[in-house]
Amino acid sequence: MTRSLDVRILGLNYAPEPTGIAPYTTGMARFLADAGHRVEVVTGLPHYPQWALPAGYRRERIRERDGNVRITRVPHPIPTKPTGRARVAMEAAFAAQAALVPGPRPDVVIAVSPALLTVGAALRHRAQGAAVGVVVQDLYGRAAVEAGVLTGREAAATAALERRLLGAADGVVAIHERFRRSLIGLGVDDRRITTIRNWTHVGAATGDPRALRRRLGWGDDEVIALHAGNMGVKQGLENVVLAARLADRQGLPVRFVLLGDGHQRNHLAALSCGVERLDILDPLPDGEFETVLRAADVLVLNERPEIAEMCVPSKLTSYFASGRPVVGATGLHSAATAEIAASEGGVTVTPGNPEALLGAVLGVVDDEEEALAMGLRGELFARDVLHVDAAAEAYVDWVERLAGVAAPAEVIPQRRRLLRRPPMHPRAVEREGA
Repeated sequence: MTRSLDVRILGLNYAPEPTGIAPYTTGMARFLADAGHRVEVVTGLPHYPQWALPAGYRRERIRERDGNVRITRVPHPIPTKPTGRARVAMEAAFAAQAALVPGPRPDVVIAVSPALLTVGAALRHRAQGAAVGVVVQDLYGRAAVEAGVLTGREAAATAALERRLLGAADGVVAIHERFRRSLIGLGVDDRRITTIRNWTHVGAATGDPRALRRRLGWGDDEVIALHAGNMGVKQGLENVVLAARLADRQGLPVRFVLLGDGHQRNHLAALSCGVERLDILDPLPDGEFETVLRAADVLVLNERPEIAEMCVPSKLTSYFASGRPVVGATGLHSAATAEIAASEGGVTVTPGNPEALLGAVLGVVDDEEEALAMGLRGELFARDVLHVDAAAEAYVDWVERLAGVAAPAEVIPQRRRLLRRPPMHPRAVEREGA
């Protein structure tokens, strides 16, 4: 049996946050605990995507448990307007607080970036003999440029800091081969990079899609084009509002739906005033979320034209698993375009062009046979490429290699049985002592 390791994970986002980075940090922690390692997570206060502190939490250090995972939440500011500088201030405060959390000497420390400054907090454990790994969910320096939050000297300084911190780590996980190439271009040694794909973390639909359509007021004769997820700056959802406005003018049987939350939601609601063919809906609970994806005719991914290398949209893992065709309004060289092309589960159009988005949605549903085929190909891609079992085994193997240990061949089948369970299975994060 492999020696049980003390693993500390530093990541700003964790369950109960339902979207973004949190499901993947949560899943990674659970994989390692299921494999028999002692896992402690130092994380922030729940705030995403609403950018507000939920009921039941205060700005103080909190101890929780997630099954066998021990959690320490540290206080930090939560900006109501998450501009570039406000987010940097929040992440800096989190990194400073995370570095002060006491605990047993870890064998491995894993930092999740963003927040980039958390990598610096992780590297402080080197003095205690810990190996340091970094999971890169977004390319921080590239994000600062593409999202327009930092320019000039600030962006150059951020890129230099990212190069120095990632270059000092013992191992780096890239969530996509395109990220791997970008990290090599940044100066990270290719031998230290491991590609581990994000996985499909949503469960099975628990309801009747037709019944949900009726409940939401969607007509059987309407084409429902659904965007589900964060409503932030990088999504550029003004393009979807304009496409809906265009459908109004032309009297087309299309309804665009924005489902979720985010700091741009109020702006989008104001922009869409008077637009009949647009709905903005609150997030749905687990089970209903999966059902609403299947209830839509087309799933929409929209990005600002500037977005190219900074991220692989996590919503695609859920979209593909739903079996519905995808329309991506995203740049020719973006990771999202590469992902949709690899899956053959949808089509892409020029971002920032509402006429192109509307035309693509109508074009997909006009060919019913091909729409069904796209949905099936996306579902198979989710099953074969984005399966949770592969990610679970890969993360456990990566962490053990960082620590210089390896599982004997005879225990691997038993470990696989332990790891073959949904990483986001229903389980509440509980306050210690509650």
